[in-house]
Formats: sequence, C-alpha cells, structure tokens
Amino acid sequence: MEPRDWTDGHVERWKPVLPDLDPDVEGAVMRMKRLSVHLRRVREQSLVDFDLDRQEFETLHKLAGRGGKAAPSELAADLDLAPASVTGRLDALERRGFICRTPSTTDRRRVDVELTEEGRSTWLGAMDFLGHEEDRLLGVLDKDERVLLNDMLRRIMVVAEDRGGADWD
Repeated sequence: MEPRDWTDGHVERWKPVLPDLDPDVEGAVMRMKRLSVHLRRVREQSLVDFDLDRQEFETLHKLAGRGGKAAPSELAADLDLAPASVTGRLDALERRGFICRTPSTTDRRRVDVELTEEGRSTWLGAMDFLGHEEDRLLGVLDKDERVLLNDMLRRIMVVAEDRGGADWD
C-alpha cells in the first residue's frame, strides 16, 4: 500500500461534499500547491541563513544570470522595476560588498554592475540550500520518472502560460 499524505485526507473529506470532484485532479493540484509552499518556505529560510532579504537575492540572482555583469538599466528590465528602484537596491548591495560599480568599457556615460566574490558566494550559498532540498525531494524518483514528471508539468504549464502566465518568474 502506498504511503498516505495530507492530501489523501483532504480529498477524502471533500469527496462526499463535492461528489463530482475528480480525486486525481484535486490531489495533483493540492500536492503542487503544497509543494510550492514548502519550497517557498525553504527559500525564505535560506535567505535568513544567508542574511539576505528577498529583494537583495532577486537582484543578485538576475545579475548572476547575466554572467555577473550588467548595466543598471538591464537589471531594471529583468526585475520589472523603475530604474530609480534598482538604484536603491544597488546602493544597499554595494554597501554590503556584494556588488561593485565600474565605468563601462564600451560607453563612458554608463556604469556596469558586477558581482563581487562575496556577492557570488552568498548568492550561490542561498541557491545551494534550496537546490539540496529540491534534490532531496525529487530524489525519490528515478531518472526516467523525473523526465516524465518534467514533461507532464511542461504540458500543463504550456496551457497555463497560454492564458497570460508567460511573465511568471
């Protein structure tokens, strides 16, 4: 017999109330929702452990995603923020030693923002914390099952994104 989880009890409670409830759909949706909440809590804990707030992490993450170097305007676009909002974030990260600003080598009117070694190390530490939990959870599946799960979730997300969710990040 398969082990039971919280969602099994949830579906059992609601099936008599909603006789048309599809237990497979309800079970899958509730499990995805609860998994998302769990991973969000793990991410929040990693930020606490690395003394980062969410805005700092997001900015370091976007900068790292650009190879560790970007113009403030590029970060503003990536973060979907006004340039003035990014300036405040960058000021705080620079004070902490996580980034440095240098004159652009291609445009003297521009500055480049670069991750420092401390900034990269802090970002990677927070990422590793969450990555280890993701590996632990998905480690219960073998390689073929992980591929299948990924493919099935992609099919679901294609439908979700078709309804305006393409900007999710």
